[in-house]
Amino acid sequence: MSALHDLTALEQADAIRTRTLSPVELAEHYLARTEALNDEVGAFITITPELALEHARAAEQAVVDSADPGELPVLHGVVIPVKDLQFLGGVRCTMGSATYNITPFGDDHVVTRLKQGNVVMTGKTNTPEFGLPCYTEPSVALPARTPWDLSCSAGGSSGGAAAAVAAGLAPAAHGSDGGGSVRIPASVCGLVGIKTSRGRTSMGPLRDPVGEFPVNGPLARTVRDAAALLDVMAGAFTDDPYPAPPLLPGETFLKAAGREPGVLRIGRFRTPLIADAEVHQDCIDAYDSASMLLEELGHVVEDFTPVFPDTMVGTFETIWSVLALLTPVDPAREDDLMPLTRYLRERGAGVSGLELAGAVSFARIISRSAIAASAAYDVLLTPTLAMPPVPVGYFTDGGDPATDFARQKAFTPFTALFNVTGQPAISLPLHWTSEGLPIGVQLIGRPYDEPTLISLAAQVEQAKPWLGRHPEIW
Repeated sequence: MSALHDLTALEQADAIRTRTLSPVELAEHYLARTEALNDEVGAFITITPELALEHARAAEQAVVDSADPGELPVLHGVVIPVKDLQFLGGVRCTMGSATYNITPFGDDHVVTRLKQGNVVMTGKTNTPEFGLPCYTEPSVALPARTPWDLSCSAGGSSGGAAAAVAAGLAPAAHGSDGGGSVRIPASVCGLVGIKTSRGRTSMGPLRDPVGEFPVNGPLARTVRDAAALLDVMAGAFTDDPYPAPPLLPGETFLKAAGREPGVLRIGRFRTPLIADAEVHQDCIDAYDSASMLLEELGHVVEDFTPVFPDTMVGTFETIWSVLALLTPVDPAREDDLMPLTRYLRERGAGVSGLELAGAVSFARIISRSAIAASAAYDVLLTPTLAMPPVPVGYFTDGGDPATDFARQKAFTPFTALFNVTGQPAISLPLHWTSEGLPIGVQLIGRPYDEPTLISLAAQVEQAKPWLGRHPEIW
């Protein structure tokens, strides 16, 4: 018989609804695994066994009391941890920083959605300081490592969430993505990661990021699990200023995962956009094999040459450096910040109001031109990353934060553009290196068209399934 953590999130939810699996038993299983393995993978900053069991007992009672358990939420009673950038009322939040150790009195809106979905929260997952870098090696926790090779980074900034799912400490997890922070760890950890359209999930009530780059998104082992978690997380609140258009009545992201996408026109490119970076052959191989698979599935795949001004990179960096300043820090604690954070905040402090306004305005112009230029395509295809997983300490080696930042751009030259445009994107684990390390490919949809993206991803998964692969730590 399979271990509980071998079941998908949806299989666990079905077992809970049919009363063949207790949410308490499931929570206890994941808590025990987390206790045993967290020091190896660095998945959690804070573990919350009391809260998890409280949630699990409530979920169990709801099944007992329900006349029709089939009407319960899609992931009722399933373990879903929360990234430590989001507020979970009554649970400490560090934001990955030695300068923060606060206990918020309330929940972020996305956490409210998770609670409405009756999921079980076993803790807060590891994140780098303020979610700024593409690796997860904060001063307040052990490094997050990919379970496929514990010498390698789990990516970031949702590295702890990805490590948790890949190591079987949770079947799926909440993540957030401001420049690739869901898709990067998905690629590094062999998972499905969805960056949602701008406004699809709420960033409220206290988050108001300049440039509106960050969004919430799911990390999971399968497309269907990711789609189901997105159904739980999605939905605007009355105070959201730019909500995404709702799905059609009766539509869900999970239903989209069970539907054929039809014949799609797919534009592909592998020229890095954010840095003059060399793309590793393994990433090219993943991209080429994905192109061939899509053609075999009947889609039209064409080379597409995006045209973006050279100043786009500087525009993103200007906004990103100011974003680093938006998390307030006690001036007496500035020296406790990580070198990269201090570097970005110093850059941000030198940006004038006029320069920031110009950068935000230009980013919107870039977005319009990028979306218009690719309008003939239903989906775009790129590598997710330019390199395979790298060792822990690769980015910080040498201690120079400017070099650290340059290495990050060379590692992730395909992701941040779609935070600028606000388009949905998904990373799929379609390739493995000869050393057994995962390599993701990225699919990008039209604005607000997650359903087509999810339908295509599910078709690809069915044609080339990846669920049978297990890192040694499992």
